[in-house]
Amino acid sequence: MGRVAVVTGAGSGIGLAIARHLAARGDRIGLLDLKGEAALRAAEDLRETGANAIAVEADVTDRAAVDAALDKVRAELGPIAIMVTSAGLDAFEPFTEITAESWERILAINLTGTFHCLQAAVADMLAARWGRIVTISSASAQSGAARMAHYAASKGGVIALTKALALELAPHGITVNTIPPGLIDTPMSRRAEAAGDLGKLEKIAARIPVGRAGTPEDVAATCGFLCSDEAGFITGQVVGVNGGMVL
Repeated sequence: MGRVAVVTGAGSGIGLAIARHLAARGDRIGLLDLKGEAALRAAEDLRETGANAIAVEADVTDRAAVDAALDKVRAELGPIAIMVTSAGLDAFEPFTEITAESWERILAINLTGTFHCLQAAVADMLAARWGRIVTISSASAQSGAARMAHYAASKGGVIALTKALALELAPHGITVNTIPPGLIDTPMSRRAEAAGDLGKLEKIAARIPVGRAGTPEDVAATCGFLCSDEAGFITGQVVGVNGGMVL
């Protein structure tokens, strides 16, 4: 029957791949996304494969909306045992042109949104004395990224939050790890490429030691392991999925 897993940003890209991976192994999936129609389509596709999945539209910057979304998951699927925070937003702006509003928006989605989702879910894990939390950060927080100071800072905060929670929650049977992906071929990456912000993905991929861009499934496979019983002695770790781009 599996456990109940909630994946944010599950309507596309990395979040969708993670939801599919967890569903394939038998977990019951709550797919959260700001784009409700995308989440609905994804949940319908999963149900066609025999999975137990529901879609919930939610803005992770809105704590009341997050609480209501997780209450719906609990009511329909059961207590939450796994939380994967993949919802996020990138941005490309010279540091001198980043406005206070732009800075606050990126941090609100990427960092505060992660906080909201984890705090709203963790009570179920504490009660069960078992839980798996995986945050999706970014290799840009490790290496730095020009014209992405706000994005890199927000993802660096996610890494620090992950490490703090790992120490606090370890005595309760809950592991907390983060995956900072490198270049992953996702709709968000392709939008950045089309806008001229990222350059050609194929040219960037050629500089990656393994010689290719990552896929959402690469991240999903790692996430699936970190959410397993076998990963119970792994917590507070930064598990890069980057093809050797950041060592």
